[in-house]
Amino acid sequence: MTLDGTNTWVLIEPGSTEALVVDPGPMHVGHLTAILDCVKEAGARVTSIALTHGHPDHAEAAREFSAFTKAPVHALDPANRLGSEGLGDGDVLKAGGLELHVVATPGHTGDSLSFLIPADRALLTGDTVLGRGTTVVAHPDGRLADYFDSLARIRRMTESEDVGTILPGHGPVVATPRTVVEFYLTHRAARLAQVEAARSAGDRTAAQIVRRVYADVDRSLWPAAELSVLAQLEYLDAKKDA
Repeated sequence: MTLDGTNTWVLIEPGSTEALVVDPGPMHVGHLTAILDCVKEAGARVTSIALTHGHPDHAEAAREFSAFTKAPVHALDPANRLGSEGLGDGDVLKAGGLELHVVATPGHTGDSLSFLIPADRALLTGDTVLGRGTTVVAHPDGRLADYFDSLARIRRMTESEDVGTILPGHGPVVATPRTVVEFYLTHRAARLAQVEAARSAGDRTAAQIVRRVYADVDRSLWPAAELSVLAQLEYLDAKKDA
């Protein structure tokens, strides 16, 4: 589910002694030690922590990492914040000359954010866009309509050349973001058509649809696929009622 594990991004402006850490990850001592070693080797200290969303593989270690570094945790969901400040679309986090612009990208979860580094034209996407494969729309918190809107927004950012690289929450760096986002949109539309066809064939429950539509997918991923199918069914029902 996490590909090669969770990517924690350590952001430091050249020549600065302040580090901003995005998604400290799960509660894994070796992982946290590696983050701290990276910051120390750069001659910096952690002054801010930001979360793309609250799933444990991204946020579980945030509280302990904050206690150790004395840095606040910025997040959209108040339940994941440590400190007085939250995050919202258009906000800017700063650390030693570095600017990180907040881009709301709900869909995978309701609290999903991406972070743009304008100077590098790089977008940190959490689980909204992965470095390999596709992501889960985690129903009921995640909603497919929101996800389509978020993908369309990222596509516009690639078209305007505000984004030239995607730094995902899992998997390798994406050097061709426009191509990947187009694939995501096409893939989602194709899955939606398959779910509609499964309904027409008589499948009624998400589990039944998963067995038909995701027959070629490893069964260990079927529970996650079921969440996406539930999100797709909600999306189709909303369109029907509109």
